[in-house]
Amino acid sequence: MQNLLDKITAVAERAAQLEARLAQPEIAANPAAYGPIAKELAALRPAADAAASYRKLLQEVDDAQGMLAEEDPELRALAEAELGELAAQRESLELEIRRLLLPRDPNDEKNAIVEIRAGTGGDEAALFAMDLFRMYTRYAEKRGWKVEPLSMSESGVGGLKEVIASFRGDQVFQRLKHERGVHRVQRVPATESQGRIHTSTVTVAVLPEAEDVDVSIDPADLRIDVYRSSGPGGQSVNTTDSAVRITHIPSGTVVQCQDEKSQHKNKAKAMKVLRSRILQREQERAADARASERRAQVGTGERSEKIRTYNFPQSRVTDHRAGVTLHRLGEIVEGELDELLDAVQTHANAQALAEAGAA
Repeated sequence: MQNLLDKITAVAERAAQLEARLAQPEIAANPAAYGPIAKELAALRPAADAAASYRKLLQEVDDAQGMLAEEDPELRALAEAELGELAAQRESLELEIRRLLLPRDPNDEKNAIVEIRAGTGGDEAALFAMDLFRMYTRYAEKRGWKVEPLSMSESGVGGLKEVIASFRGDQVFQRLKHERGVHRVQRVPATESQGRIHTSTVTVAVLPEAEDVDVSIDPADLRIDVYRSSGPGGQSVNTTDSAVRITHIPSGTVVQCQDEKSQHKNKAKAMKVLRSRILQREQERAADARASERRAQVGTGERSEKIRTYNFPQSRVTDHRAGVTLHRLGEIVEGELDELLDAVQTHANAQALAEAGAA
């Protein structure tokens, strides 16, 4: 308990320091200085408030324990009952504080690049890739986010072989980061005359959108090729060299974009994706260095794991990580994702707490 008290004391002291700085006239009058301090304080506020509640609870425990020495048996019985209630509150509050004290993912506040690709299953996988993109787009609309497709490759049956899109808004990466992995669908394809259920897969990657300050790219390390766009499009899309392919020579990363009529717009979109991929690669390399032993134990990682199954005949969605099953698939594919995402986040928090306790 002392370790927890030390941690919440440090949080409370830091919050008090930040509040004092915000009250200084020179800080309040300078938006550039005020903003970062206010942001740090807002991040600390939940833990600071929980810490205050915890100290108040400890005082109530001391008071109740003092009543156990009373001669009046009724007072002692009341104290024992109160201590039982306080013990349950204390356990719950300690768990919440430990969760709030977990190190924050520095990418949580970032926008995200979402990459969806059809996996095994042919046309049915491409159709489900389209369904997933529509699901995330509708969820984004409900949260007031903006979605901008950066690259899209359609299949011949109205599906998507691949789509890469930028999702921008409040806490986008925090909400979507656990969606990365293999999504499996079980349903009867429209082309199936025997009514047999087919199983197909789609892979989803979620990258924090890199900002210029995150990744430094030397222009000399880039090879930029322009070529004529292919596939459906407007008049000038298919008749001018507007498509752009950018190769980052040191890493071998290749990004291409042909959605816009303007070569400059295609280049800007391709650079956005390139920055995010390089940032993701650097962060994964750093994670490997910090936790190579743990990564060896979990195998190939999230992207190669089956994380979720969508069973259309049973209107069932099962997340295999959180162990949660919801029987309202129709609502989920229409963008009602909060209950599912909350369950996955709770599972991730529990894992992080268990690892922190074992460390």
